[in-house]
Amino acid sequence: MSRFDRYLLSQLLALFGFFSLVLVGVYWVNRAVGLFDDLIGDGQSAVVFLQFSLLTLPNVVRLVLPISAFIGAVYVANRLMSESELVVMQATGFSAFRLARPVWYFGLIVAAMMLILMNVLVPASRSALAERSAVISQNVSARFLKDGQFIHPTDGITLYIREIAATGELLDLFLADDRILATRALYTARKAFFAKTDTGPKLLMVDGMVQVLSAKGQQLSVTRFADFTYDMAGLMAAPGPRKRNMAELSTYELLAPTQELATEVRETEDSLRFEGHSRIAQPFTAVAAALIGFASLLLGAFSRFGFWRQVGIAVALLLGVQAIATVATSVGEAVAGGWMLAYAAPLIGIAIGVFELWFSQRPRRVAKMVTA
Repeated sequence: MSRFDRYLLSQLLALFGFFSLVLVGVYWVNRAVGLFDDLIGDGQSAVVFLQFSLLTLPNVVRLVLPISAFIGAVYVANRLMSESELVVMQATGFSAFRLARPVWYFGLIVAAMMLILMNVLVPASRSALAERSAVISQNVSARFLKDGQFIHPTDGITLYIREIAATGELLDLFLADDRILATRALYTARKAFFAKTDTGPKLLMVDGMVQVLSAKGQQLSVTRFADFTYDMAGLMAAPGPRKRNMAELSTYELLAPTQELATEVRETEDSLRFEGHSRIAQPFTAVAAALIGFASLLLGAFSRFGFWRQVGIAVALLLGVQAIATVATSVGEAVAGGWMLAYAAPLIGIAIGVFELWFSQRPRRVAKMVTA
């Protein structure tokens, strides 16, 4: 690699790293706020919130990398054009394609990162996140137990706990069960505990009383107990086998889907196959983004007013490539053989960048001055 290639590549990687950190921070904080409201408000600990936040990070990075590659390429090209460094290199005989060689290296490095993310890290994090969510959904004490509040875990159930001790004891519990028509049962206990069994969670109440009021005949029966076990099946369904979704599947499974796999994730074989090829093709949009961003700024000559027109062209072209990707996804998932459309957006984007490089080195016409 020549000294110029190393210099330009180092500039691209440095700006790419900076913009990636900024954008990942913005995206991550935005998602973390929603997670914080959902998890902490649902009674989960800060450790659970941190686990969920870290598991969402690979997908956030995957979304940010092409944008960072584009911004980095535009910023570096704009700076080198403004300082006439690229003009000097062109004057020494460097063609537009030669100037863009380190941009190709840069785009392929970013594409390699995205390949690892999309085919290894993101599916693994999605699977771990789904498993952790399933565990959290079965955690009755975190979902339903809030001291000092009347809560309604399900229709016909009202629960109140005066205080939850540090040892996990539920002090001064009140439970109203109105699920059976014409009958109301009230449970009170000085303290209670939760216990997990093979048939589901149980509520163990100590030193309490059961009052059952029958609407028919207006009869009230009172039973005092030293200990009593209440089945929590009404509060939470028994856990069943967890079904995976398409984001958790490996790329190998997506490229060769079976009918059983499609039934498990509730998708068609065509959509699974398209998703598998999309994981291979989508990383190369980073190459297209970097190439379009760099080549667009070579289209115009130096101007003291900057290169805003060229930047606008680059943004418009990138939006066009994204629109092609959106249309290709909607069509490719619905038709047989549509997996080939997964490669449409990256290939078209790269072709646009190559065309811009070719067009930028065409001789420009200079307007002749007309003298009176």
